Amino acid sequence: MTGVVPDKGPSGPFVVSGPQAVRRGSTSFNEPRQTVSDKATEIANLLAPTVQSLGLELLGVEYLTAPGGATLRLYIDVPLAEQPERVVNIDDCERVSREVSAQLDVEDPITANYTLEVSSPGVDRPLFTFDHFERAVGESAKVTLKLPQDGRRRLQGEILGVDAEQKTVTFKVDNSPFTADVENIEKARIMPDWAALGLAPTKPTGPAPKQGGKANKKPSNEPAAKKPRAE
Repeated sequence: MTGVVPDKGPSGPFVVSGPQAVRRGSTSFNEPRQTVSDKATEIANLLAPTVQSLGLELLGVEYLTAPGGATLRLYIDVPLAEQPERVVNIDDCERVSREVSAQLDVEDPITANYTLEVSSPGVDRPLFTFDHFERAVGESAKVTLKLPQDGRRRLQGEILGVDAEQKTVTFKVDNSPFTADVENIEKARIMPDWAALGLAPTKPTGPAPKQGGKANKKPSNEPAAKKPRAE
C-alpha cells in the first residue's frame, strides 16, 4: 500500500499483506486471462459494502494473475466529502484486511491460490471509475487500453476533460487530444509532478568533475612519512 492520499497531506507508505494473506485451493492458476478484469469487478462489487461499513471507501480492485498464484489488491480511501482532513492509516488497512478476509473465506469468489493486499492509493493513485477521471482533470496520467486505438495501447498525458454522456475521457497526448472510452481503459494511474511535491532528485550545484586523466596534486613542502626499516 502506498501512502500519500492526494489533497489530504502526507501519510504512509502502508502495505498490509503477509499475515493477512489468504491462500487456499490449488497451487496453480488456470483462469483465462480475459476474465481477470471481470473477476476484479465482481470482487469489488462484493466487498464494497463491507469496506463502507468501516467508514471507508473501496476505490477499486486489482486482480493480478501469476503461475504460482494470484494477488488480490484492494485500494481504500477515506470518503473525501465526509472526512476531508483524515487520511488512511495502517490501522484502517488492517481493519479492512481482517473483515475482508473473513468475508472472502465465506463467499469464496476465488478458487485458486491467491494473496490479499490492502493498500492506500498513494500520490500515483490508480484510476478505476469515470468519477475518478472526472476528479483528476488537469492532472497527468499513464494509461493502458484493453484494445488498441489509433495504433496504440499505451499512452500518457494530461487529462483534459470527460464526457459524462458518452463516458469518455480526453487526454493531451503528443500535443493532440486523444479520446478513449472509459470501458476500454484497462488500467490508469496518476503521474505525479514530483518537482512540485518537492520530491524530484536534486542536481549537484558544484562544478562537474573532470573526465579522464589523473588528478593533479599540489606539491607539498612537508617531508614524506618514512617507513620503519626492518632490524
